[in-house]
Amino acid sequence: MFTLLLGCWAGVGKSCLLLRFSDGSFTTSFITTIGIDFKIRTIELDGKRIKLQIWDTAGQERFRTITTAYYRGAMGILLVYDVTDESSFNNIRNWIRNIEQHASDNVNKILVGNKADMDESKRAVPTSKGQALADEYGIKFFETSAKTNLNVEEVFFSIARDIKQRLADTDSKSEVCHRRSKLTKVTKQQEVQRPLKNQLAAVERTISRMR
Repeated sequence: MFTLLLGCWAGVGKSCLLLRFSDGSFTTSFITTIGIDFKIRTIELDGKRIKLQIWDTAGQERFRTITTAYYRGAMGILLVYDVTDESSFNNIRNWIRNIEQHASDNVNKILVGNKADMDESKRAVPTSKGQALADEYGIKFFETSAKTNLNVEEVFFSIARDIKQRLADTDSKSEVCHRRSKLTKVTKQQEVQRPLKNQLAAVERTISRMR
């Protein structure tokens, strides 16, 4: 099971994004998340079934202590902002600082500009600005719409695939380290046994001469 966390400012549509992904539905009248909520969906990724447990965190400042407690257990974090609200975009850096303080060092992150279906006249954050911020932190970037289902599947599948690859790389490195450790032990054993074999050979030669 992969544990994901939606981290962002209040009102950016993250709960609608999660509802669209988990239940395939959308509502314009959504209740603000209080504390923590979560959804579960099982997906098939590269021929394997993977259960995603997705935590929806409250964006309000008064819940920050509660939400940060969940960072440590997250394998992936989606940083969501509203493309029509520049303040939500500017707040992403604060969320990243919180992640760096409270989450695991190797947690996967992805930047998401939500409400991309809105009229261009209402857009406050250009796509290029979102991409530049993602490039700055070396993370992937998507623009989404929970209303039209734009890139919703792609976002969750992308971060799940990144987590899967990271875990595979970790297992591969562990296997290499294990093999090196075994080889080192064998080498040390041989080094210990070599003088002993030489001594035994010398004793045998001495006994042979005495005969």
